[in-house]
Amino acid sequence: MPSLAVADLRTEYRRASLDEREVSADPLEQFARWFDEARTAELPEPNAMTLATISPEGRPTARVVLLKGFDARGFVFFTNTRSAKGVALAANPQAALVFYWTALERQVRIEGATERVADADVDAYFASRPRASQIGAAASPQSATIDGRTWLEDRFAELDARHVDKPIPRPAHWGGYRVAPDRFEFWQGRPSRLHDRIAYAKHGDRWRIARLAP
Repeated sequence: MPSLAVADLRTEYRRASLDEREVSADPLEQFARWFDEARTAELPEPNAMTLATISPEGRPTARVVLLKGFDARGFVFFTNTRSAKGVALAANPQAALVFYWTALERQVRIEGATERVADADVDAYFASRPRASQIGAAASPQSATIDGRTWLEDRFAELDARHVDKPIPRPAHWGGYRVAPDRFEFWQGRPSRLHDRIAYAKHGDRWRIARLAP
């Protein structure tokens, strides 16, 4: 059976362009514009983003998480604070995010320091989640080694039975993080690999815009 010629896989991007003279002076406004277009295009999970962190041992690690809100303060996601990413962020609060919207031939990179989301906001979001998701968050010792799927399902069933007709309390170790950006990069695919890359770097309270070579 012939092997797949992975090196021959390629796409010619022709959908749109990006000009530094036309982007918003505020990268958050530019992100909101692109995010709305991704939602309007009905892309699957437009809020899916790669989160990259540095472990206490200095190893870079990355995984996909879901954006649950953004405003002038930054980009919010929720997780078990004892998970691998929680441990990494406790040791080094710097993080990077990547959104990749294939159908729009677009990518957004965001870098910055993280901070914990206030407990009141975490409580409000946890209460809004489906009951099964609440139980799942409480049942799973995220990133820990477990004995098997049956162990996890038994723990889920135990917690479900224990809280029949009662609200699921938010676990103390389940919380939220906000990435406060100091750098953005907006990437638009273009023909001949001459992609548009517009970067924003924060200097004090101002953002400087520059075009990067593809």
